[in-house]
Amino acid sequence: MKFSEQWLREWVSPQLGTQALADQITMAGLEVDAVAPVAATFAGVVVAEVLERTPHPDADKLSLCRVDDGSGEPVQVVCGAPNVAAGQRVPFARVGAVLPGDFKIKKAKLRGQESRGMICSASELGLEEETSPGILELPGSAPVGEDFRAWLGLDDHTIEVDLTPNRGDCLSLKGLAREVGVLNRLPVTGPEVVAVPATHDETFPVRVEDGERCPRYLGRLIKGVDVAAETPLWMVERLRRGGVRSIDPVVDVTNYVMLELGQPLHAFDRANLHGAVIVRLAREGERLVLLDGQEVSLDASTLVIADERGPLAIAGVMGGEHSGVSAETRDIFLESAFFTPLAVAGQARTYGLHTDASHRFERGVDPLLAREAAERATALLLEIVGGEAGPLVEVAHAEHLPAARRVTLRAARLEQALGKALPAAEVGEILERLGLVVEAGESGWEAAVPSWRFDLAIEEDLIEEVARIHGYNRLPVRRPQARLGLRPDHEARTPLGRLRRQMVARGYQEAVTYSFVAPELQKALLPEAVSPVLANPISSDLSVMRASLFPGLVRALQHNLNRQQSRVRLFETGLVFRGELDDLAQVPMLGALACGARDPEGWAAGRERVDFFDLKGDLESLLTMGGEADAWRFEPAQHPALHPGQSARLLHRGEEAGWIGTLHPAVRAELGLKVDAVLFEVRLDALTQGRVPAFTPLSRYPEVRRDLAFLVDEDLPVQALLDTLRGQAGEWLGECRLFDVYQGKGVPEGRKSVALGLTWQHPSRTLNDEEINELVDAIVNESRQHLGAELRG
Repeated sequence: MKFSEQWLREWVSPQLGTQALADQITMAGLEVDAVAPVAATFAGVVVAEVLERTPHPDADKLSLCRVDDGSGEPVQVVCGAPNVAAGQRVPFARVGAVLPGDFKIKKAKLRGQESRGMICSASELGLEEETSPGILELPGSAPVGEDFRAWLGLDDHTIEVDLTPNRGDCLSLKGLAREVGVLNRLPVTGPEVVAVPATHDETFPVRVEDGERCPRYLGRLIKGVDVAAETPLWMVERLRRGGVRSIDPVVDVTNYVMLELGQPLHAFDRANLHGAVIVRLAREGERLVLLDGQEVSLDASTLVIADERGPLAIAGVMGGEHSGVSAETRDIFLESAFFTPLAVAGQARTYGLHTDASHRFERGVDPLLAREAAERATALLLEIVGGEAGPLVEVAHAEHLPAARRVTLRAARLEQALGKALPAAEVGEILERLGLVVEAGESGWEAAVPSWRFDLAIEEDLIEEVARIHGYNRLPVRRPQARLGLRPDHEARTPLGRLRRQMVARGYQEAVTYSFVAPELQKALLPEAVSPVLANPISSDLSVMRASLFPGLVRALQHNLNRQQSRVRLFETGLVFRGELDDLAQVPMLGALACGARDPEGWAAGRERVDFFDLKGDLESLLTMGGEADAWRFEPAQHPALHPGQSARLLHRGEEAGWIGTLHPAVRAELGLKVDAVLFEVRLDALTQGRVPAFTPLSRYPEVRRDLAFLVDEDLPVQALLDTLRGQAGEWLGECRLFDVYQGKGVPEGRKSVALGLTWQHPSRTLNDEEINELVDAIVNESRQHLGAELRG
């Protein structure tokens, strides 16, 4: 919300400077974003009258003008503006004047003709950012010879306030004046608004079919307006200082009243209305060309203003092009309505719009303001464009208007919240200055909330109001005291930071993706997943909560591949959501994805692409950090997002803890990915579990190693062989390492050779060959009986 300081001071003028006023507004909770002068610095410019205009003898596009600048003697000026004419009042820079940009006016000769001064355009005076095509024309009442800057009140500032959504009552000069008056204990005096008597009895029918969304609608027919009339300069200036561009007098008046009182208005061309004005929901298939030229297809949930032939405007957002005021307009139908915030909320964004009207209606407009605004706009219209006003027609559904609210404020609760006791008289005065009707009681105050304060509904709201008007800086500062014991450190847990650093050390970059994903993407990867659907999503592509980290990582992969990043290493930690809202599980997970070359490009790097076992090695580096690598198992299993022959379920102490595998070819084709990708995710609670390291003295006795090569079925998991081996190898087995897998010449078809290195070491003596041979025989026999394994030649 931008407003002119001078305009505000016409309503209420505290004895404060500009910056002090801005600081006071900020401290009251209405943050001031900027304070800026309304015009650039210039001097020596006066109001002048063009007495005579003749063509320049040596230049077709120049004119010779005699100008009366109030000095007593007319001066000659060469002017190139196409709209200069005799009889005009104009801003005139005398010789010696300094214009914005430190441009000094001197005597000059243009094409042989003397020029003493310059007739100025709005852009040359810094009143417009764009270059003006002609000079600035002033009203005929402008006093010749008076300082232009003082006459137009350009020693003024615009103050821009960043309002929170709950303070829609301050989206007007009237609302801001109320705040300043309350803060400074000053009366607020605005223009007197009186009912305009009807000079004709013609009305236009109004029918409200949706009283719940539009509880109050007022309309008035104004006949015989002159749209060609000029908007007064004072109104154009106030609109400009409020950030609104002047369009035509009718639209300017509606915008002016909106800035002044906070009530959006709209004017229809009576000639383009047929039958009746109808407030209803849009119908399927209806379309509307808006005032900005955009044609939209209306949704059935959109409230519209229509006539018997179809939609005329989106209620509370924007009018239609066909029914708007034009140069041919002679009669207008003025609309002033109260639309509920829920009726307008989100409608503008649905059609890619954001208008001043929707901004106000979404936050709440005073439901009692519509009549006052209609009367104020009517008076201004009659003054500027003339015409005859008809009766003001009102359709109201009282049962749907916001109910009057009464809120109780307890003195004890107020003292507890503020940390100090305020005098009862001061509290009552603050509430009354805010517009509440207050009844004091033994334990507190009962307050009736005014219609314009949508944000006051509970006791805490009144406490906040008392605190900010009393002054936050006047409240006591108390630091909380607490006796906090040290929280025990779970030494057995692996900190999340260590896991992250390990992934970074292995060449991964951390990704942070949304917790909500596209339903199509999640269905492609996890067709059986159940997770909450958002009621009001950011966009249709982010409308369901993720049931896995896979969708976000895959979307990040697509983003990188589309930007020519062929080697991608990403990991992410975050929550996944499984189940419906009434039985929702939020599970912290760590996931990773790899794609492209195994090694970064370089003279010593190979061209091999990353595969399942590369990612498995990265995952195992995390599993061993907790010191319980033997608590983890990989078992072949099928996952809908993973290749059926290259996927495994991850088990921790026998319970499912995650998945690892290559992206399924069908899923990859559906998503349009042309390269393979490997990915995993694992539960963080399992990954961070571990055990406290315990020291074991090093044995001083020699190790004994045996290498065993088994022939086993090619589909037998090596893990099964390792489990059997450890069960028979005894308590002194120190290490069991897989160092070779072979299929080919010398190995029967359907079999593979698995070579294992086993190392034993006793802590207190040397092991002999007989003991080791017994253990090896037990391993071989057990493997033969249960796994069909044979020692290879």
